[in-house]
Amino acid sequence: MDQGRLGRIIDRLSLHQIDSVNVLARAHYLPAFSRLGNYDCGLIDRAAWGRKGERRLFEYWAHEASLLPLALQPLLRWRMAQADRGEAGWKSMRAFAGERRAEAEAILTRIRKEGPLAASDFEGKGGSGWWTWSDTKHALEWLFWSGHVTTATRRRSFERVYDLTERVIPARILSLPTPSDQDAHRALIERAARAHGVATTTDLRDYFRLKPEQASAAVATLAEEGVLVPVAVKGWSHKAWLHRDAKRPRRVRSAALLAPFDPLIWERARTERLFDFRYRIEIYTPAEKRVYGYYVLPFLLDDRIVARVDLKADRQASRLIAHRIHLEPGAPPDTIERLTAELRRMADWLAQEDVALGPVLT
Repeated sequence: MDQGRLGRIIDRLSLHQIDSVNVLARAHYLPAFSRLGNYDCGLIDRAAWGRKGERRLFEYWAHEASLLPLALQPLLRWRMAQADRGEAGWKSMRAFAGERRAEAEAILTRIRKEGPLAASDFEGKGGSGWWTWSDTKHALEWLFWSGHVTTATRRRSFERVYDLTERVIPARILSLPTPSDQDAHRALIERAARAHGVATTTDLRDYFRLKPEQASAAVATLAEEGVLVPVAVKGWSHKAWLHRDAKRPRRVRSAALLAPFDPLIWERARTERLFDFRYRIEIYTPAEKRVYGYYVLPFLLDDRIVARVDLKADRQASRLIAHRIHLEPGAPPDTIERLTAELRRMADWLAQEDVALGPVLT
């Protein structure tokens, strides 16, 4: 699989969501596997965190924490400016735009002098955990939201290492003009439409987490320009939109395991409308209350989601384990056969020697 095909997938999706869970593979690697099959994850690593000359991606808050093509950096400067004014980001961070700004500036000065640093470099060993951020981590994240720093690299623990934006993002990107907020919103909505296929205004808004009024104005303008075409979808109560360049296949033939953070299914209401499939991730649900399992991937077969698979990569034993497989009502007779083939393909991609199948439930 060459870098060109991966680049086209990244450009088409516009973002790969990042998540810390690594029970199977980190979330930002999985959408490309679902679409391309076996590929070298190092291509994403180098594009995101490699040498400056080979970077093609950067980290920022888009849908959630995401990897995005460098070309989108100017389209998100309005959000950075809002954060710099204390108008975006979590409440716990916003104080660093105002009364605690001097603390953040001191951290920025240290990074400027010493080079890339992580939160643990300020706090020492045993620093704050994922959900228990220190004041330093909050200040670093405000600097990140507001565009003063970005991710230089990720450590083996997946800890983010921050550096000055101008030392990470190529000058050719930073020198691009900053569009107006409205132009940026329209460009982001158009990107969302290209990624979605058919979608409601709410679906399009959610992709880059725009506010309702921002999305509605952008959709209205794009519709007037003929970029978005109104369509009716049977069973949908809201107007839907289709990008004018969308291609409509005569039939769909596919088999793919979908990550919980895949753009196709991350907006759960849209997933229900498209596939009549109710999906919730249960990693934060107590074990005794889980219905389907800890890290469950829906299985897309042609144009339907026909099963749920609770997966784990047992790296010590070199096994891909499907703890349980739940078939959806009406799953076709060859579901398990085609799912097994897809699991074998995933095992090869993850360099796991065996595939272990648990019980099949209906």
